[in-house]
Amino acid sequence: MDKEEFTRLVLAMESTLFHVSYTLLHNEQDCADVVQEAVIKAYASRGKLREQGYFKTWIVRILINECYTFLRRQKRYVPLEEEAVGGYGIVTEVSSPIREEYLDLYRAMEELSEKDRLCIQLFYMEDYSVRQIAQILKIPEGTVKSRMRRARLQLKGLLVEE
Repeated sequence: MDKEEFTRLVLAMESTLFHVSYTLLHNEQDCADVVQEAVIKAYASRGKLREQGYFKTWIVRILINECYTFLRRQKRYVPLEEEAVGGYGIVTEVSSPIREEYLDLYRAMEELSEKDRLCIQLFYMEDYSVRQIAQILKIPEGTVKSRMRRARLQLKGLLVEE
């Protein structure tokens, strides 16, 4: 894969990469840093990708690994103050990736476990299939389905309460 092809594919996935990282990190600045780091790593190892058709799942997997690495590093630091709603960094400004009418849904999604929330994000918001999610997360398809079912039931309960 040459430089131009890689750039074209990454630019086409820019919003997907940001949304996936936001699901895990809940902070726009951290997402930008992690996405940039993931793109750099993907570019450096683009020769290892055997099948170009798997580019999306491959780069999302790199991004998720970078998010987890970032979160492990962040555990070493104690935050001085919590500025975010519920501690997760949801910002309700116009520049926020979360639109006002979906704020209740995103707040309810915060209540989900990280694993369940990631499956829901990849399936409903990024249009990945169950098979692709299983490949990205390196888990069986049945596990993806059960996580999504559990998350949907929990979301239903949380949204009905409101």
